[in-house]
Amino acid sequence: MKPLEAIQVATVNAADLLGWADKIGVLEAGHYADLIAVSGDPASDVRVLDSVKFVLKGGTLVRNDLAAK
Repeated sequence: MKPLEAIQVATVNAADLLGWADKIGVLEAGHYADLIAVSGDPASDVRVLDSVKFVLKGGTLVRNDLAAK
């Protein structure tokens, strides 16, 4: 499986299987969304998802390793 396909399985396809495609799985108005950031391109190398640098959950900042210190 290509990295982008693996990401889609874990997000868009999972939302569909759960019957929640109208609420989760995509960054779109009217959907719930948590957001992460990594240093790298997960579409090229899914392993960068092992080192999450930024987390926004329910609109609240949970982690920000990217901010200048």
